[in-house]
Amino acid sequence: MTQWTQKDRPAAPIDARYGRWRVVRNVVIGLLGTLFVVWLILFVTKGRFLKHPFERTVGAIINRSVEVKGDFQLYFAPLQIKFYAEDFTISNPVWASRRNLFAARRIDTRIAPLSLIFGKRRLYWLNLTDGMIDLEWNAAHDRNSWTFSDKKGGKPLDFPSIDRATVTGTAIHYLDPKMQLLADLNIDTITSNNARIGKAVDVRGMGRVRDTPFRLSAKLLSPDATANRGQNKLILRAWAANNIIDVSGTLPSIADIENVPLDARAQGRDMSELLDIIGVAIPRTRGYALKAQMIKDGQTYQFTGLRGRFGNSDIAGKLMVTNGDRLRLDSELSTRQLDIVDAAPFIGYNPDIVATRGAAAAAAATGAGSQRILPDAALPIAAMQRFDAGFKWTIGNVKSRNVPVSHVDLTLALDRGKLSLSPLTFAMARGNVASDIIVDTRARPAADSYDIRLAPTPMGQLLAGYGVVEAGTTGTIKGRIQLKGRGDTIHDSLSSASGRIAFIIPGGSFWTRNIQLSELDLGTFAYKMFQGRLKEPVQINCGLIGFTVRNGLAAADPILIDTRKNVITGRGGFNFRTEAVDLAIRADGKKFSLLSAQSPVGLGGTFAKPSLNVISPQLVGRAGVGLGLAVVAAPLAGILAFVDIGDAKSAACGPVLAGAGATAQRTSTGKKRDDVRD
Repeated sequence: MTQWTQKDRPAAPIDARYGRWRVVRNVVIGLLGTLFVVWLILFVTKGRFLKHPFERTVGAIINRSVEVKGDFQLYFAPLQIKFYAEDFTISNPVWASRRNLFAARRIDTRIAPLSLIFGKRRLYWLNLTDGMIDLEWNAAHDRNSWTFSDKKGGKPLDFPSIDRATVTGTAIHYLDPKMQLLADLNIDTITSNNARIGKAVDVRGMGRVRDTPFRLSAKLLSPDATANRGQNKLILRAWAANNIIDVSGTLPSIADIENVPLDARAQGRDMSELLDIIGVAIPRTRGYALKAQMIKDGQTYQFTGLRGRFGNSDIAGKLMVTNGDRLRLDSELSTRQLDIVDAAPFIGYNPDIVATRGAAAAAAATGAGSQRILPDAALPIAAMQRFDAGFKWTIGNVKSRNVPVSHVDLTLALDRGKLSLSPLTFAMARGNVASDIIVDTRARPAADSYDIRLAPTPMGQLLAGYGVVEAGTTGTIKGRIQLKGRGDTIHDSLSSASGRIAFIIPGGSFWTRNIQLSELDLGTFAYKMFQGRLKEPVQINCGLIGFTVRNGLAAADPILIDTRKNVITGRGGFNFRTEAVDLAIRADGKKFSLLSAQSPVGLGGTFAKPSLNVISPQLVGRAGVGLGLAVVAAPLAGILAFVDIGDAKSAACGPVLAGAGATAQRTSTGKKRDDVRD
């Protein structure tokens, strides 16, 4: 048997490996050769023969009609893709209002080949002439014209990165039925070199948001503002519905505003006109000026660092507008000092009319009748049912002439037409008011409820603006208003309301120059007036001013104030419908008084113009009797008509302090009172 030595072993495996490498080499050479031939053919022919295949292939990929009516070129030059087309169009989906998504008289560009496969598309340079871009959302807002897919959702608009560009005569049409936004923009010539624009680019246009027309003017600033790979400094001003809106900032690309902080400013005659542009209803305001930082994040617009003024009041905080399935407004605002006139719109008054002509004139401007102050301004029902809101507002102090109000904390929720002010709290004259107010517009007319609670409050500070002397007035007052009604205005709501109103006065002193007039103890009043000692406090044991309200009519139930010297009672009531007041207040002495007029004081007129009738018909009648006696008998007999024997019965303070109705009231000896019921 032949023995092989190491030297004589066969070399077949080495030859096999070499053969495989040779095959790979030949394949690579062949592939490169083929590519070179293809490149050469395309370079020589400029790829014009690919025009129709390009239209068919690209059209099939994007499921749109693609057409080039003029010259066409597509080739490598040398390692960049050269694309040139004249009268080039890409169609819109069938639901769009315009035929073409994109049209250009001429487009000439060079594309980075690998960017078509990996990462963001990149154009080395672009020359675009008379381009028209039509951007639309469908009515359901689940498809847009620039997303080449039948899947719902629609991708955000994404422009390629462009190093150098010359763009001339470009127009953009944008339509969003959900936002009810239509815009037509014209862009001045853009020239950029090495990713830098040589001069500012002007953008002008007009359009409509919902039913509000607008116009705008904008600039993309340079020098040294990069076109796409760097930064674009933008300034924009828009005019709409008596408002001026300014936006400025730096964009990472010419069409990218997502999550980019922009400075926003707005000014105008009425903030409600500004928000009404997007369908959000708020009470009207006086002239305003605001600034904030705006960030768009998908369907949400956030405004942070908001600061400014409206009327004579300041405002700061943040707000967010979300354009989801339903438009929603969320905000957290604060005000250091609120002018009471600027708060007038919250009950339906025009603040400018309040400031110049008063509340009665402002009420009349809402449609209220003569001598009425409850506004007849209708709620914006359609707008309230169109959007939702979450709102929190804190106010340090309210600038008011008569009543000191501070530390206002308002929480508002609007859910598909149901408006809740709950809680609404504030401090008033060292007392606290807490309110829960519901306006449900889902019922027609709106179902309204009011629950307003006044914690024990010093009357001296509360009524100081009305002539009450704070020093020496130790009396307090607390109360509650609970009413339910139906109506789309405050007037209609209260005109149909039923419930109870009660204010309780615990023991204390009440000090005012005119207190004796309300007691109608003329002898004591005249004596103290001539002696200069009129300002002496009246000692109150307990008091209740209560009304039962049925269908807008409020009847005294009861009015009963027990003082050290008198028992003050009242009968009558008032009418929310007509705003008429008809009350009779009577003070009966507990002690003998030589000159006391026990006849009632009449409180009449209207809410807007109340009248106090001190010399009532009963008093005049008694004066006539006294005059007759003086003539027939003797002058001394005339005085007898004004003698008060002092038989008033002190009140049992338990039912009074409990806020009980008239039928539950008792004298201090436990007997039913017969002077507080009609």
